Amino acid sequence: MSKKETVIQFGEGGFLRGFVDYFFQKLKEKELFDGSVVIVQPIEKGMCEMLEKQGCEYNLFLRGINDGKVVDEHTHIDVISRCVNPYSDNAAYMALAENPDFRFIVSNTTEAGICFEGDNKFEDAPAHSFPGKLTQLLYKRFQLGFIILSCELIDHNGEELLKCCEQYADLWNLGDDFKAWLKNENDFCSTLVDRIVTGFPRDEHAALCERIGEQDNMMDTAEIFHLWVIQGDHEDELPLQKAGFNVVWTDNVDPYKKRKVRILNGAHTSMVLGARLYGLETVGECLKDEKVSALLKKC
Repeated sequence: MSKKETVIQFGEGGFLRGFVDYFFQKLKEKELFDGSVVIVQPIEKGMCEMLEKQGCEYNLFLRGINDGKVVDEHTHIDVISRCVNPYSDNAAYMALAENPDFRFIVSNTTEAGICFEGDNKFEDAPAHSFPGKLTQLLYKRFQLGFIILSCELIDHNGEELLKCCEQYADLWNLGDDFKAWLKNENDFCSTLVDRIVTGFPRDEHAALCERIGEQDNMMDTAEIFHLWVIQGDHEDELPLQKAGFNVVWTDNVDPYKKRKVRILNGAHTSMVLGARLYGLETVGECLKDEKVSALLKKC
């Protein structure tokens, strides 16, 4: 795999490795993307050291039912070139800004990650908050803009991340030119992500290692279904639709968010307590049951 580094990824957890990194891996295999991912560990204690021990490679298993057929897909992920821990090597982190090949920033720092902390200082190495670290990196870059894909599960995640960066620009007196560049030359895309990533398969780990013939302590598992709705349109640079993924480029992510949270998640919530008391365990069982499906349709 090419080691040309084009993506900075804040977060090394199971979700990004089972969702975004899978997309980049498949794009490369289809020769639709020339690049690799550099992972930045967003908090002081993380898993970058474990990932580096495996050469930043791991195995992902997607399981589920697709078009009525059982799917068990194995992918060896090697699209990650290296990990950077800004807490132990902040110079290496800041040096990322000097590479003109970087075009994309992807993040999933949990729902609490996009926040403004007024006590963060510009000279902190690094700033404590994720938006603070990002602002430090962007200020050093301050020439070529980024496409920033925020995957945190909050409303208008891209817009909220931009607001936090603008607050740091004010707090640290980084100047009007930087603030204008931040807003006009970077695209902070709000996104909606949907895939159940079940993470490290503790109960199956030994059997899966035997199946692939190697020890993998960063193994990941997820369902087949995926949806990525991105507010913006960068299909020309990131041809996710061409690769066959369930990706929507749109000028407004809100209707998709309402559909998922109100209709899908709301439907699950409305039926789960009664269904469990009634002795049902899966959504499939609920939909086949006359009483529970009637309750669901009524809701």
